[in-house]
Amino acid sequence: MRILMIRHGDPDYEHDCLTAKGKTEAALLAESAKDLHPGDCFVSPLGRAQETASYTLKKLGLTARTFDWLMEFPARLDINHSETLQKAFPNTKTKDGLYQPRIVWDLMPSYYMQHPEYMDREGWRTSEIARHSDIVQIYDSVIRHLNELLAKYGYVRDGLMYRVEKANTDTITFFCHFGLTCVLLSHLLNISPFCLWQGTAFAPTSVTEVFTEEREEGIAMFRSTHLGDISHLYAGGEAPSFSARFCETYANKDQRH
Repeated sequence: MRILMIRHGDPDYEHDCLTAKGKTEAALLAESAKDLHPGDCFVSPLGRAQETASYTLKKLGLTARTFDWLMEFPARLDINHSETLQKAFPNTKTKDGLYQPRIVWDLMPSYYMQHPEYMDREGWRTSEIARHSDIVQIYDSVIRHLNELLAKYGYVRDGLMYRVEKANTDTITFFCHFGLTCVLLSHLLNISPFCLWQGTAFAPTSVTEVFTEEREEGIAMFRSTHLGDISHLYAGGEAPSFSARFCETYANKDQRH
């Protein structure tokens, strides 16, 4: 079995749609989509993912189902009662003297590197961020939906692996988001989501690919062959968007800090 996870195009987050660049990226993705053989398609309900998917679906004459659990990972962090987390997330917005709820990643590297529990497959669940957010509940809900879907294709979660009830070479494709893709990958590869949130930056319209391997009959694990592939952009002469990345050098004030 094969799973593709495609991030939406360059986003206009304020209006939840694609920028002009994002539309160009989505069109280039659609031009190469026939070679991806996307199979059954599933889409986040958010506008930027829906718009990105529409180019490929129209090009290939496909339809897709929308799943709410494919939206950008919606866990929210409250740092009002933790001075440590206030330093770890210094760019958090405030209103009426209080820090506003925020996403659980984009934390400062100095904090992350000093707290190895975030790199542990289970340790992150009892971390300081977990204690001040709903990350564990939301994560478990997302992976429950993922496991329910994979079971319909014959792969049933059993501990850290999958029991093969119906071996197949089907492909399913998710049009979704960076944060959510990291959550799906963390479960499929059995690693902490923070390792992916902090260690990867999948560009808009990038394609991430995982396959099952059944080296022992009836037992499958997933391995990735591509992480954040953007060859369709290079083929079309389109530079990748900087979205999801931070400044390459601190002195570069034109890039996100």
